[in-house]
Amino acid sequence: MYYLPGFFAALAFSAAALSFGAPARANILITIDKAKQQMTVRVDGDPRYIWPVSTGRAGYNTPNGNYRPTSMERQHYSRKYAWAPMPHSIFFTNEGHAIHGTYEEAGLGHARSHGCVRISRAHASILYRLVKAEGMKNTRVVLEGHIPGPGQMVAQNDGGDDISARRRTYDDGYNDAPPPRRVYRHYRRRYYRAPFPIPIPLPFGF
Repeated sequence: MYYLPGFFAALAFSAAALSFGAPARANILITIDKAKQQMTVRVDGDPRYIWPVSTGRAGYNTPNGNYRPTSMERQHYSRKYAWAPMPHSIFFTNEGHAIHGTYEEAGLGHARSHGCVRISRAHASILYRLVKAEGMKNTRVVLEGHIPGPGQMVAQNDGGDDISARRRTYDDGYNDAPPPRRVYRHYRRRYYRAPFPIPIPLPFGF
């Protein structure tokens, strides 16, 4: 009985030491303004990046609201939309809405997606690594505003503004064009199960 107070004091000291030794995590706020077709990324309240985006077009609207990321995938393929590649996906709704890189970077600044928030592959890589480092629970995604009218481009697609570093980081291995061979292998490996191989003619250089 005489040793219990000392034991609890040592336990409290150890817990305090662990808490002080744990690295501090930054809070990330990702704000998407659909009226401007623009994303602003703030870290601990300080604006760090401003990038053009492409949100859902009419009929595929990206929902407004305040969200937390639910999952992340470095390379995801959309089963719903013809296995479209979605590099560096950050999912934020239960319906499958995500922030991800796009191969249709010329369309950034327009509302053209099927509901996701598209950004350039370089910016998706930067954002993915930032959220990965700081944690999904320390990240918020806020969507606001309304999509502009048909054909109206409100954010200039000039690559955006990296406020803090003015740098460009390109996605490893996905620099030029969508990888059709990889999409096909991914589909065949995960979703096609046949008892014996069946030759399938592949168009356009698969």
